[in-house]
Amino acid sequence: MAKQGKLQTFLEYAAAKSVIATLGHLPASTAMKIGQRVGRLAYSLAGELRRTGSINLRLAFPEKTEAERVALLRECFDGLGRQLGLFSQFSTRPLETLQNMIEPSGLEHLAAAKAHMNGGLILFTAHLGAWELTSFGPSLFGYTFSFLVRRLDNAKIESLVDKVRMRFGNQTIDKLAAARSMVKILRSNGTLGLLPDLNTLDSEAIFVDFFGTPAATNFIMAKLALRTNAPIIPIIAPWNEEKRKYQLIIQPPIRFDASGDEDADVRQLTTKLCQHIESQIRRYPGQWLWIHKRWKTRPKGEPPIY
Repeated sequence: MAKQGKLQTFLEYAAAKSVIATLGHLPASTAMKIGQRVGRLAYSLAGELRRTGSINLRLAFPEKTEAERVALLRECFDGLGRQLGLFSQFSTRPLETLQNMIEPSGLEHLAAAKAHMNGGLILFTAHLGAWELTSFGPSLFGYTFSFLVRRLDNAKIESLVDKVRMRFGNQTIDKLAAARSMVKILRSNGTLGLLPDLNTLDSEAIFVDFFGTPAATNFIMAKLALRTNAPIIPIIAPWNEEKRKYQLIIQPPIRFDASGDEDADVRQLTTKLCQHIESQIRRYPGQWLWIHKRWKTRPKGEPPIY
């Protein structure tokens, strides 16, 4: 069994490395076009993921027609493939080339926060557009930070991906052992990146409405911000079809006045952050990760959605 496990690990790694290396030596536009075709192939083959996406889109957009929701789901798969093509460029292109591949806006918000903060800074994003770019992109312009990741089951692929993510000075933190590390980063004037838009286990979540349906949402970011007074800055990286490139959009800090009642403040801030994510998804409805079971964890007594 151990030998089979090692063989499977190696074969998966060899395949992943081959795909990334091959795409990485192609022009970025070509790599992303090929990636998009891979996404379309995945759409035709991944029936269970299509089912999850269809359920999610019916929950989120009951007012849309079935044809409109199918179009959004296809766009989601296109985006996943395109992001693969983009990611392949991260390890092979020089800094200036990578900077020119994207269109940043709002870098002044990071500069201002860095200049005036008395502690750490939190960047928060969602699985929208090229979310890998929301961590990699700022490092291209000198804004490095630490961010949570769920380690892949294949350690060799994880090492391959991690090396790319950290190429320009970022650091990754294992999500499963992150609590002390996050506090330490913020208290030492560091910058922490978090993605709070996925389903969360009961022990780590509170239920807040997301597209009108209660969703188990991680409250750690709100608690960290309230306890350390760290500003929260939203960042997203949507695809711009007209310009045929990804944007890196950094927005002004989220404003929140704490009441002093931590439990109430955590709930209100978590709700506000969730609402902000929803507003961005509504702006780019085909670019979110609709194939994720966002409403899998249910309030006690409620039937399963999937």
